[in-house]
Amino acid sequence: MRRSLFGRTWPNVVALVLFVFFVFPVYWMVTTAFKPDLDIISTTPVFIPFHGTMGHFDKAVHAAGFWTLVRNSFTVTICSVVLSLLVAMAAAFAVARMRFRGRKAFILIVMMAQMAPWEVMTISVYMIVRDQDMLNSLVPLTLFYMMMVLPFTIWTLRGFIAAVPKELEESALIDGCTRLQAFWRIVLPLLAPGLMATSLFGFITAWNEFPLVLILNKESAQTLPLWLTQFQTNFGDDWGATMAASSLFTVPVVVVFLFLQRRAVGGLTAGAVKG
Repeated sequence: MRRSLFGRTWPNVVALVLFVFFVFPVYWMVTTAFKPDLDIISTTPVFIPFHGTMGHFDKAVHAAGFWTLVRNSFTVTICSVVLSLLVAMAAAFAVARMRFRGRKAFILIVMMAQMAPWEVMTISVYMIVRDQDMLNSLVPLTLFYMMMVLPFTIWTLRGFIAAVPKELEESALIDGCTRLQAFWRIVLPLLAPGLMATSLFGFITAWNEFPLVLILNKESAQTLPLWLTQFQTNFGDDWGATMAASSLFTVPVVVVFLFLQRRAVGGLTAGAVKG
């Protein structure tokens, strides 16, 4: 009984410790955003701001060009995710369903691209964009973000497509559907969990990306990650405004996660009961 009790207890203790370890920085960020400046610079930690203030959020929202950067971030992120899904669905379907020369090599290249650190290619990317006279434009940023998330998207959707029985497509083809119609009506609805997971990954990757936008875009063509770096005073960093800006920056990611998580579970259950 002691061993059984210990076996049930230690995983919960470890999970609790990990939960506190990962959640505490987020808690400290949010609470610091509401603290007055005296509590922030106090040598005694203030864990609960009893006298909160919204001044830091007001300063963050009214920063120069805030709404322009919000529009740029959403435009680049959404466009890159949509483009990556369209390209990845076609590539993943070809890899999962078709047999062609170079198929294994293509899969290997996708895996290598997923492992490649994009930061080491920032100079090459800058030279390409500069030579095409497209600096300070959202178009190259969108295309490169799409390529950053494309390998993971292809690899993930390939597994979901391979899990769909071929007999379902064959039945649709026998009933008169074209291959495109069979994919649209049969395979695509069953890919909802995979599409949600890859969309979430792509959204977080493009939303948080910093090095490329730092070297490619200036001023009105920047995105929100650079906005987080501008809250400074003559005495150093303005931690209250920085934490408020960081809290606002994470809100879209949390909303998208909650929305896509619900839809992904719904797609799983819907696919389980369809005949």
